[in-house]
Amino acid sequence: MQMREQIATALKSAMKNKDRERLSTLRLINAAIKDREIAMRSEGEGEGTVGDPEVLAIMGKMVKQRQESARAYEEGGRLELAEKELSEVAVIEDFLPRQLSEDEVSAAIDSAIAKLGADSIRDMGRVMGELKAQFTGQMDFSKVGPQVKDRLAS
Repeated sequence: MQMREQIATALKSAMKNKDRERLSTLRLINAAIKDREIAMRSEGEGEGTVGDPEVLAIMGKMVKQRQESARAYEEGGRLELAEKELSEVAVIEDFLPRQLSEDEVSAAIDSAIAKLGADSIRDMGRVMGELKAQFTGQMDFSKVGPQVKDRLAS
């Protein structure tokens, strides 16, 4: 629960400092986590508590959504809304681990393939599972998937 504690501490700090934008974004993060917990309880998955890997995945998804929204707002000429989305991204990214560089992602893919002895496209699910277990929040899996597929297909 370390991530949730960090978020709670940051929320209290934002309240004390009267930082409205940060406070609003932190509340959105808490709401997304609680939504996931409710969904887990209704699906019957354990106690319905969300651990750090799930929190990282939720926040990664939130960043991606806000980046897409900002792009759409910029294309529509709504720069003030795009700036708001990007400021939310900055707050969320404060809690995410450092993103891996292209070289580090490539090395991680090679390592996972070697570790699992993957040699065909049929092993793609296992390789992706291994990468997600080790690097949740550190790489964009929508970009990693095609790279894994290319390596296994050749």
